[in-house]
Amino acid sequence: MGTRTVHIFADSTCDLSDDLISKYDITIIPLCIVLDDKSYYDKLEITPSQIYKWADQNNKTPKTAAVTVDMVYEKLRPHMEADEDVIFFGISEDMSTTCNVVRLVSNEFDTGRVFVINSKNLSTGIGLQVLRAAELVAQGSRAEDVVAEIEEARDTVRASFVVDTLTYLARGGRCSGATALVANTLRIHPCIRVDNGKMEVGKKYRGNIRRSLMNYLDDLKEELVRADKRRVFITHSGISQEILDEVNEYLISLDYFDQVHITRAGGVISSHCGPNTLGVLFYSK
Repeated sequence: MGTRTVHIFADSTCDLSDDLISKYDITIIPLCIVLDDKSYYDKLEITPSQIYKWADQNNKTPKTAAVTVDMVYEKLRPHMEADEDVIFFGISEDMSTTCNVVRLVSNEFDTGRVFVINSKNLSTGIGLQVLRAAELVAQGSRAEDVVAEIEEARDTVRASFVVDTLTYLARGGRCSGATALVANTLRIHPCIRVDNGKMEVGKKYRGNIRRSLMNYLDDLKEELVRADKRRVFITHSGISQEILDEVNEYLISLDYFDQVHITRAGGVISSHCGPNTLGVLFYSK
């Protein structure tokens, strides 16, 4: 039996840039952004800027929904008919039913194999796993071996973000309006960390968002210089170029990482966290 072709899939919350998606030949399946009673495919039919405008006009945040059965079927079908292997990366199963939708749809096909990886993460915490898998596939690894290696290293992904405003989290019911008001008034910027597939509130930073982010980087420094040096991500939901440049220069100045990637978060992260959110994401060793 010859070597089976392996193709990498991910949902749109992986927040990889178009350049990286193209370079590694990754197929993206979009989650849905729901504004009142109308649903839009993330990144295909709606942008974060449109989400922010709608949220501010309506004083609420959009709902987000898992990938649709129809879209998953449409994307998988040609690979299943070609009897290929697909490895799908989905947002943490504690946050979405997306992985289960893909499992259910994959049962409809008689040929081809689908391996579903619960990333236990979000945003480029997923993207890091996707790129590592794509590199293993490019080296000729079998699907089973890729899945085993990715799942073994999954808990070493470090994903965290500093949130500028709690308004969006409050609108979405993830914190109280009173908490958001106090935090915004006192210029408190919480760090949101992903721990075992769930979002947890970490350290709270005080001051303007620039100062808070630089303090966050200083707190991360010890971990950063002991991380897997292949790549680090700066992922943001829309922030000033000046701050973005400063964060980028900080990471470059460490003279440690082979690649520093800057990516813009899609609709799912933006819907929940609002503008000016920024995170640094990497694999620890």
